[in-house]
Amino acid sequence: MILALTLLAGCEGCSGSNTTAPLSADNINLIFVVSPDLAYNAPGDINPSTANLTNQGLQRSLLMATYLKKQVLGTKNVTGIYALEPMTHLQTVNNYPDMAALVTIQPFALLNQMALSSAPGSTSYIGNNYPINASYAPGFNPPGVATPSPSLPGPGCQGLDFNDVGGNNVALVTGIVTANVPGFYVFSAPWETISALMANIDNLKGYNLTLPTSYSGPNRVYAISIMPSGSAGLVAYNSNLNPPSSYPVLSPPPQLINSCAAQPFSITATGGVDGVVIPAGINTNQTLYMIRHAEAHPTSYYADGNYVGAGQWRALALPNALRGKISPDQVYSIDPSQVSAGTVSPSGNRYWSNVAPSLTVQPYAIANNLPFHLVTSFLISDTSSPQLAGDFFFRGGKFTNQTVLLGWQYTQAPQTINALLASYNYGGTPAPDWSATDYDSIWTVKIDAKGNLTVDNAKCEGIDSAALPATAPQF
Repeated sequence: MILALTLLAGCEGCSGSNTTAPLSADNINLIFVVSPDLAYNAPGDINPSTANLTNQGLQRSLLMATYLKKQVLGTKNVTGIYALEPMTHLQTVNNYPDMAALVTIQPFALLNQMALSSAPGSTSYIGNNYPINASYAPGFNPPGVATPSPSLPGPGCQGLDFNDVGGNNVALVTGIVTANVPGFYVFSAPWETISALMANIDNLKGYNLTLPTSYSGPNRVYAISIMPSGSAGLVAYNSNLNPPSSYPVLSPPPQLINSCAAQPFSITATGGVDGVVIPAGINTNQTLYMIRHAEAHPTSYYADGNYVGAGQWRALALPNALRGKISPDQVYSIDPSQVSAGTVSPSGNRYWSNVAPSLTVQPYAIANNLPFHLVTSFLISDTSSPQLAGDFFFRGGKFTNQTVLLGWQYTQAPQTINALLASYNYGGTPAPDWSATDYDSIWTVKIDAKGNLTVDNAKCEGIDSAALPATAPQF
């Protein structure tokens, strides 16, 4: 025991991956990964204009994933992943959400596995991903952010609040400790949140740890490891990562195809034709490209809010696949803190943070230095969301003269378009359903200078879904 405590408490000066052993699966391991923000970062990891990760920051997250899995967990499966709730940390004068914590930990999540079944007690499918908890504690969503529906409870999906409003971060971690289930619990958040959380847990539990007093860069990983006896020690890892500044290169690159698989459609609503009326307040000279989240359903029922390994290939390939096809000014998606109902896990949980849409389009925003926004004023799970989405994106002038890439729910896309068409008094054929197996389509919505509308699926990403590996790419 003395030797073990010496190992746990004496690694603050450990300098490399060869000097610190992986954590013991017999302990409760609280693992803290520091994500960059505008206040604490390594030079070149954060875009100061958008608060997004840069190519270099994305490269670091991919390399850190492998380091965490091999050197910190000893290749064992993670027990829980908790990330910053992006809307609790708005940055720059434009109030961009902090997506860096989610993007920092996403590649690691894809190196772990989750078993899900279609119903309790039925045969499970093991997918190459792990859910990331990033939802608000009940009653603590930020001002202006839609309140979760009572039918979709969020306690099991709770992430970290930047300022620990209401003490919810501490309550989350102390709950893990009190439950006394050994394993690996990984937390991704900026230094301000991580340092305060470690200090609060240390004080509350009386561990008397020698905690770091200042930011030591993005390569440090801290772990409070609690042994069955209740004694705890601090382990500090230094990954010594030196990521390149270029966008990640996939090896081998995903196979690109020239044709679109979906049945083509085209809808036109022209004012004064067939009873169509241009609605008041409609935007003009606007283009919106709608895509769905990357591969998330290796079976028809598998869903835990995150995409699977094949989805990581698609998300990282998007900047190359879409080059020359679209040229958006900005990127939007739903708030990953929104809760969705999915498949049943062995623990009985079936509610998940819906991180897949935003994490699908984040690499495109990073590669193209584009601002990234979240839609937070309404819940995509609400029955009124198609109408609200139509009003948000196509009315009021906010997106007039703008071109937007939108990561959205594929089931909501047709409903949103049909709600928009209804506002034109359009009586023709409605938008078709978006196939559950179609990850490739791009729906293009254009409104011209007079307010006339066209919608079609003539463009597609051109990534061969069938050729994508089941496991995530390694870096």
